[in-house]
Amino acid sequence: MRFFFDARYIRTDFHDGISRFSAQLGAAVHALAPGEVTFLIHDERQLEHLPADAKWLMFHSNESMLEPIAALRLNKYRPDVVFSPLQTIGTLGRKFKAIVSLHDLIYYRHRQPPTNLAWPVRLGWRAYHLTYWPQRAALNGADAVATVSETSRREILAHRLTKRPVVVVPNAPNDLRALLDGGEATGTTGRNLIYMGSFMPYKNVETLIAGMAHLPEHTLHLLSRIRPGRRRELEALVPAGARVVFHEGVSDAEYAQLLADDATLVTASLDEGYGLPIAEALALGVPAVVSDLEIFHEVAGDGARYFPAEDAAAFAREVAALSDPAVRAATAAAGRAHMAQFNWDRSARILLETARELVAPKQSR
Repeated sequence: MRFFFDARYIRTDFHDGISRFSAQLGAAVHALAPGEVTFLIHDERQLEHLPADAKWLMFHSNESMLEPIAALRLNKYRPDVVFSPLQTIGTLGRKFKAIVSLHDLIYYRHRQPPTNLAWPVRLGWRAYHLTYWPQRAALNGADAVATVSETSRREILAHRLTKRPVVVVPNAPNDLRALLDGGEATGTTGRNLIYMGSFMPYKNVETLIAGMAHLPEHTLHLLSRIRPGRRRELEALVPAGARVVFHEGVSDAEYAQLLADDATLVTASLDEGYGLPIAEALALGVPAVVSDLEIFHEVAGDGARYFPAEDAAAFAREVAALSDPAVRAATAAAGRAHMAQFNWDRSARILLETARELVAPKQSR
């Protein structure tokens, strides 16, 4: 099987969710089938995030005006299957099988596009999510649709976004243990509360800050970069005497060290597409306190304690419960066990199996 993996979404400055998913899933697919996989790139710097011996093909950028005719340009290379980690690759006129991805439906509920995109792309992104019909056209242009969670699969089917089979190729956590000297998290009280994520309104960081009025022995660490105006808004909400630290961005190593230092991962998000920081924390043995969302139950299972998203007092109670070493240890163990099912090898096997099933009729002739 000639399997083309679209790696053009790998960023060369820092990983976002799609970039990390592309790099890690791509590496796992290559490990299983190195002779079958060819990576599509548009910048040789992307090769730094791919296996050293990977086969690759230079192609136009995923933001190029040529993207609608991508399939016509790929036909001459005669792939059997092309997989893209997003759904926007052009499939018109293709002579190969195609698997495209829709990770979640959150941009239909919150239409602000990623800020790293050029303004014409951001404008198109917003217009794309005003109605479902462009999505249906994109997904039905493929032979199969991949998504990263059972929650997203249910949403895709509920909105009847595609007639194609929808397969779950699960997201998986990064192994933060490799960034730690001791390789394990320490501490028994969870005195450090770690929030990793943006400060968009639906992330509801306000509830975390309000909850600190009830947690004088804890410190809330807000790790991500934040715009000055938004920081001033949140600083004005910090209760008297509460300890809230704005880190203004951290490296992966710093992130791992903060999580490993007697920490609990927290989020009060009102909505979410997945929740990768929760998965990363649980895999490290760090329990979580999170808002009561369906996707968080799928990601965390019994490795988290749940609270109504806008109830600051309930948030504080769940955090306080994890100050009991026995409760914390049991929750952490449950999280580790739950996360054992999410790994890139399994995800790569699901993707390759889906691809081989698509080409099986052709190869049997």
